[in-house]
Amino acid sequence: MQKLLIEGGHLLNGKVRISGAKNSAVALLPASILADSKVIIEGLPDISDVETLSCLLEEIGGTVERRGQTVHINPADMTAMPLPNGRVKKLRASYYFMGAMLGRFKEAVIGLPGGCYLGPRPIDQHIKGFEALGATVTNEQGAIYLRAKELKGARIYLDVVSVGATINIMLAAVKAKGRTIIENAAREPEIIDVATLLTSMGARIKGAGTDVVRIDGVEELSGCMHTIIPDRIEAGTYTIMAAAQGEKVLIDNVIPQHLEPLLAKLREMGVNIEEGEEQLLIHRSDKLKSVDIKTLVHPGFPTDLQQPFTSLLTKAQGTGVVTDTIYQARFKHIDELRRMNAKIKVEGSSAIVQGPNELEGAKVKASDLRAGASLIAAGLMANGITEITGLEHIDRGYANITEKLEELGAKVWREEMTEKEIQQFQNS
Repeated sequence: MQKLLIEGGHLLNGKVRISGAKNSAVALLPASILADSKVIIEGLPDISDVETLSCLLEEIGGTVERRGQTVHINPADMTAMPLPNGRVKKLRASYYFMGAMLGRFKEAVIGLPGGCYLGPRPIDQHIKGFEALGATVTNEQGAIYLRAKELKGARIYLDVVSVGATINIMLAAVKAKGRTIIENAAREPEIIDVATLLTSMGARIKGAGTDVVRIDGVEELSGCMHTIIPDRIEAGTYTIMAAAQGEKVLIDNVIPQHLEPLLAKLREMGVNIEEGEEQLLIHRSDKLKSVDIKTLVHPGFPTDLQQPFTSLLTKAQGTGVVTDTIYQARFKHIDELRRMNAKIKVEGSSAIVQGPNELEGAKVKASDLRAGASLIAAGLMANGITEITGLEHIDRGYANITEKLEELGAKVWREEMTEKEIQQFQNS
């Protein structure tokens, strides 16, 4: 196991290139199951989630060949092999195998998914969708069994706006007989990305990116080539780090429209941002003023940027209130920031941040992916050295983060943990 060390106080300068979207990649790979010939996906991020999903595709009989950031998947010999345990448990997005395998084979057995623990994230809306399409869904010994004689299009209203359920129902419906209408669908850019891949395969989908998605089932889908969109959360994280500790930072390979709620809040704080077609230029701002943010489903402020944004608020003048309406357990980073001398208190689903506040380096632990990003942002601003454990969470979603920060001039490095440190980490 490794830990990440950051010597704070160094200004960030230069250019960082954003990788492909994690939240697209974890759906695009399972979607390849639906094709009858080779699917090529370009621009995949170099993260552990992609590796895990590639191994799962091989487990069910696919061949997966990785050439740099391009993956060639041949799904021709895939079977409805049960995936009750093992790698499936590692990441939450493995639930996309349910929709894809149900769509292709009319059956699937998938272990209940894992991933970052952010409070209850039930898959009842996914199951409701599968049942509406004609599948029988049972939970047997911790695995979900899906079976259908045939899938028929249906009208499905999601009680809760859910990215996962919207994509999963799309995967199951593209080969169903007749028309499926998903109402109150999620509108994230990653949904449009998955719909673009499926359309390139021959699916008939209209309305992806709006709250009503219409799918006319087709009998077969063929292979295609697809380039993934840039990761708006990674782009947002580096934009926040540049606002916190940058002199002049160019964020390359980004779609600025995907970051509008974040950019609006940063400008409100006094951050200087120039927008290009696929780039953002962040200039140093001497005085930042505090703002309030409230996370909402897209196109609102993303919950995935709430944690790093909280770190930035420690540098701003005044009091900022951060309210997370999406996940209740998304304030685990607050205790760690307090160890670094942050003045933050939690009241219900809000964190109240008082600034400006000099952060001090400390030993902290990343409890989940975006908490890890917030601790890195804090470490860049802090006096002295910050030591972060729990890197397996960070590496699930940020490709080559150590190298990217080094290129910007940050003093960051990794060290192997001692046996004693590993024991302390496991017991904490």
